[in-house]
Amino acid sequence: MSPAYKTHEQRDRWHKRICTRCERHGWFAARWPDGHVCRTCHDKALRVRGQCPACGDERVLPGLRPDDGALICPDCAGFMMSYRCSRCGHEGKLHGGRLCTRCTLTDRLDELLDDGTGRIRPALLPLAESLLNANNPVSVLNGLYMRKGKIGAPDDLLRRLGRGEIELTHDAFHILQPWRAASHLRELLMACGVLPALDKQLCLFESWLIGHLATITDPQHAQTVRRFATWSVLPKLRTAADRRPLTPGSQQYAMGQVKHATAFLNWLSSHDLTLTTCRQTDIDRWHVEHNEHNRNAVRPFLLWCQTTKLTRRLRLPPPQTRRAAPLSHDDRLSLLGRLLTDDSLPLRSRVAAVIIMLYAQPCSRVVRLTIDDVVHDNDQVLLRLGEPASPVPTLFAELLLAWIDNRDNMNTATNPGSRWLFPGRRAGQPLHPNGLSGQLNNLGIPTTAVRTAALRQQVLEMPAPVVADALGYHDKTTTRLRNETGGTWSRYATGDHTRSPAGWVPQGTGGS
Repeated sequence: MSPAYKTHEQRDRWHKRICTRCERHGWFAARWPDGHVCRTCHDKALRVRGQCPACGDERVLPGLRPDDGALICPDCAGFMMSYRCSRCGHEGKLHGGRLCTRCTLTDRLDELLDDGTGRIRPALLPLAESLLNANNPVSVLNGLYMRKGKIGAPDDLLRRLGRGEIELTHDAFHILQPWRAASHLRELLMACGVLPALDKQLCLFESWLIGHLATITDPQHAQTVRRFATWSVLPKLRTAADRRPLTPGSQQYAMGQVKHATAFLNWLSSHDLTLTTCRQTDIDRWHVEHNEHNRNAVRPFLLWCQTTKLTRRLRLPPPQTRRAAPLSHDDRLSLLGRLLTDDSLPLRSRVAAVIIMLYAQPCSRVVRLTIDDVVHDNDQVLLRLGEPASPVPTLFAELLLAWIDNRDNMNTATNPGSRWLFPGRRAGQPLHPNGLSGQLNNLGIPTTAVRTAALRQQVLEMPAPVVADALGYHDKTTTRLRNETGGTWSRYATGDHTRSPAGWVPQGTGGS
């Protein structure tokens, strides 16, 4: 700083570097008739479009009318520069060559996806079209400049994809690094039809498995773990994925099986043992030294080892599960009232939490709901969780419909026109259940305890099979909870259950 100025503010004011809109100094983009405007205010002003109150034209409204502060177009505000694209004439923020964001993005994609002939690789035309049709092309353009020029950056992956250095197969993406960027790109390619659709969690597990096997130094251990994952873990995942989309919990459980199998083999080696020489006393010692979670996680591997004759017959303790204590009925009602009335809470969290509290749905099912599951039946709103669809209380219906009209993560290239009730940031994917659970926990909502309390209340008011069908549970689960809560079949309807209905005749009577 020059010694002529005693403070930064004095220097900024002398050079008129204070933004006249946000009154902060920073990187300035333009000098408008109303003073210097920083780049943040400049870009924000050019995103406002509408009818100019001065001339009546439909344009961008970056100017401020002096007398009343109304938003007006550049011409009425006296701007000397034009904000129209030199190629397409669209008015808005301009980039290099005085091109708008969409034209700049077009040129950038033509460069990255070039197959060497000066044109986009034909197989990648659907990907380019999907990115160009994003509701917010600025976010796509900014993403292409992240870590620009570095190996594994978005522009590097797209350039290699355009040149054919990355094959358009799932096997190629299994080993592509960095795996997060590769996973995001693969989901984009599946969403636009370039790659065949596969279950996201299954793809993540297969990619993780390749990296995990590479970290195992003992060749014999690596071979055993590969056989276990290939012939036991993966078939079960694929079978489950054929029935319904896998949840992140299913993928994490499968990863845990493989990791604990590896850890068990390392434990055997540290005690100079192998699967062949392992005895019942060794298994008992392992169970004593490890906690309940480790014992449950390694059980599938030990059962597989016995089935494939890698070990002798062993006695394994039965798996143990612990359930969270349910929330009390009064606490649940108090929390429900807060969610329905407190407008200061995020709307997404409120809607998701109420679904859990009213319909006993886990986060993994909540995020898989679509807007098509919200059914309008005359003046009533229903939520399809099973059969039949469940009625939605009026107060919650207002919140639910308001959320559908204002869902987030809808303005990127990944989810244009998404049908998910809670869209995620990845292409064609809903919000991650762990992310939703974390948001609710931060608001003081214990999701597991609340869901257990809601389900127990349901089975006390209705027959267990009816609850199972309506909420998507197995009837054995609801029956077990009914028995635990002390419910009986005679509580689901009023009247005298000791008398038969009038005119009813038992089968096998009447002389037969």
